[in-house]
Amino acid sequence: MAERREELLRAAIEQIEVRGVAAVRIADVASALGVSNALVLYHFSTKEKLVAAAFTFAAEDDLAHLRKLLGRRTTALRRLRSAVRWYAPTGQAKGWRLWIEGWAAALREPALQEVTRDLDRQWKAAITEVVTEGVAAGEFHCPDPHGTALRLTALLDGLAVQLTSYTGAVSRARAQQWVDEALAHELGLQRAALTASGR
Repeated sequence: MAERREELLRAAIEQIEVRGVAAVRIADVASALGVSNALVLYHFSTKEKLVAAAFTFAAEDDLAHLRKLLGRRTTALRRLRSAVRWYAPTGQAKGWRLWIEGWAAALREPALQEVTRDLDRQWKAAITEVVTEGVAAGEFHCPDPHGTALRLTALLDGLAVQLTSYTGAVSRARAQQWVDEALAHELGLQRAALTASGR
């Protein structure tokens, strides 16, 4: 039962990425798996519940990976850099198209707005925590860890929109350079020190 539900959620995520939240139908998810509409409705009862559950599933997956990166036994700087590089639209985080769709749909869907807000809150809290740890350990200087988390995520989210929605607007190399420069600035480091920490 749990395996079938997960299979339906993964199919829903794929269909949302291809068709968009507004256009995706229960029938699209069912067809992708070769199952009946009734089976999808049995598990989720409405399209809105399916979409909210799909975004929750994707958010939990992303947060699990973030916690894994931030939970490593290494310096706060290395953990932070690796998390930011993974999350950045130039990194290996998948699904930026999905999240951009989610942000847009959340303007009209309260359940989806709660999912995206919760993911945002948890991401910022995790970044704030590791920045605070790094300051306490004397690895870098940052007078406002929460503000740093907010500014970094705003930059990453904005670059994701540029790279995902406007092909060619900014190169991946330039975007990565900006991310590294912003992170170094926020932590009171020279960019060279930041780069050396990732080797």
